Amino acid sequence: MTREEVTALILNAKIKKKLSWAQLAEVVGFSKEWSTAALLGQMTLTEAQANAVGDLLELPEEAIAQLQVVPYKGSLPTSVPTDPLIYRFYELVNVYGTTFKELIHEEFGDGIMSAIDFKMDLQREPNPAGDRVSITMSGKFLPYKTY
Repeated sequence: MTREEVTALILNAKIKKKLSWAQLAEVVGFSKEWSTAALLGQMTLTEAQANAVGDLLELPEEAIAQLQVVPYKGSLPTSVPTDPLIYRFYELVNVYGTTFKELIHEEFGDGIMSAIDFKMDLQREPNPAGDRVSITMSGKFLPYKTY
């Protein structure tokens, strides 16, 4: 069973059982953001987490085992995403990527923001003109080393 097949099983069970990502995150024991990424095949669950999710979603043993394997990271099927919501993030990086880079380098020096030592929080921000999406990303700064 492939990771993609496990993800499909999870998505189908989530719909069938009318569960939210936040409810599934409670079972995993981590944030809704990290847990969603894990259940979509981008992170590795512990044995206890995989068994808890497997029990709730009635997954086969093979799927539970696959949730504990380190996945191949990167979930987009094309280099330029075609899904409108994901494309907007691509567009955001195209427009503001050099700004992020310049401001991070000015503040921290030559390096990167880690996607490994990373956390994210996504919240609804009520607004009379239409609710807004608030995403906070926090990654450890990793300087390039000289040698």
